[in-house]
Amino acid sequence: MTDLVALFVSAFVTLFVVLDPPGCVPIFSSLTPGASAAHRRNMALRSTAIAGGVLFAFGIFGEGFLSALGISLAAFRIAGGIMVFLIAIDMVFEKRTERREDRAEEVIRGREIVEEDVSVFPMAIPMIAGPGSIAAIMLLSAQAKGLEAHLVVYGALAAVLVVMLAALLAAGAVMRLIGDKIEAMITRLLGVVLAALAAQFVVDGLREAFHIA
Repeated sequence: MTDLVALFVSAFVTLFVVLDPPGCVPIFSSLTPGASAAHRRNMALRSTAIAGGVLFAFGIFGEGFLSALGISLAAFRIAGGIMVFLIAIDMVFEKRTERREDRAEEVIRGREIVEEDVSVFPMAIPMIAGPGSIAAIMLLSAQAKGLEAHLVVYGALAAVLVVMLAALLAAGAVMRLIGDKIEAMITRLLGVVLAALAAQFVVDGLREAFHIA
């Protein structure tokens, strides 16, 4: 039981940092100015549902997909760890936020095309279910041993998606509450945590690849 609790905490922290609900809040808010409360609520629900479907699909079928391509889990752990580490660096130096804001501005400039619904693009993909989050759920699924462990990982993903949904639903109030400075501080702190988790992914991959105990 203790091992499962530790796995849940590790998976939750990893996915929370990679999906970054606090970071998605200002983007969602900037993409939906003037939208009615009902429309914003529907877009938040669709964004979370679509992203969740993509992530669960990669978590469940990703290992078989890698096997079909002849890619070992050790190689994927190393590659995924490096990708997640790069995301962490971006978070610490605020590059990730800048890119997200640039994407949001591009969408806003083309608002006549996407004003009706931003739930699929850019919110669900790639804001929530992006390369980093897909790599993270596949890595966590690969590390899980047995049905219980897999259920724990998917439970952690579901919990993070619930937090994401709550954050998007409360986007306006959250932005007024935390402010830009506190958001930047939280993002950098989570980036440091994610960097350590990414390094652990790489270490585990190297151990498996070279059969190190």
